[in-house]
Amino acid sequence: MRRFYLRTATRTGRVLGAAALLWLCTGAAGPARAGSLYRFIDERGVIHYTNVSYDQRYQRVRPPGGFAWSAVSRKDARRFDGLIRTAAANAGVPAAIVKAVIHAESAFDTSAVSRAGAIGLMQLMPGTARELGVLDPFRAEENVHGGARYLRHLHDRYGSWTYTLAAYNAGPTAVDRYQGIPPYAETQQYVRRVLTYYRRYHGDFSR
Repeated sequence: MRRFYLRTATRTGRVLGAAALLWLCTGAAGPARAGSLYRFIDERGVIHYTNVSYDQRYQRVRPPGGFAWSAVSRKDARRFDGLIRTAAANAGVPAAIVKAVIHAESAFDTSAVSRAGAIGLMQLMPGTARELGVLDPFRAEENVHGGARYLRHLHDRYGSWTYTLAAYNAGPTAVDRYQGIPPYAETQQYVRRVLTYYRRYHGDFSR
């Protein structure tokens, strides 16, 4: 496997870094694929990217619109099925939709942290986590139960999984403003992706 490393320091460099990251994601640089890029900011504020990381300082980069299907092995995708089933049942939401959101949001990485500060499997923002009673968003049990409750809250508000997922990604304010899915490419891709994963994961919880 070829390895790629990118370091950016200035504001302009960060723009170039994002472009290079997209270049890697689309496969122009070889075998790197979406979901296999990592990011680290050092003490000088320099941003480092790599597609292969064994350094714990690096955090996996969530692609716009969520992680691709190929970013997760089947084995990893089954790790939390018991927890997902319980959390979904307690919240009154389909287990497959919870699992689909986890796949898109964190690729089943309990230590995931987004550039915006969202945390854990279901990428809960700190404020949302507090409102949901989640004390430690890095704990899989707390995160998934909290995320499932948040999905229930959004679905009660909108009555549609399409709008619920749009609000999960872009925020309820954006959905309310546009009275539907916001005209954001990332959000539109995210909704399509999660609904696709929902259909694929439905069989995991059919028994």
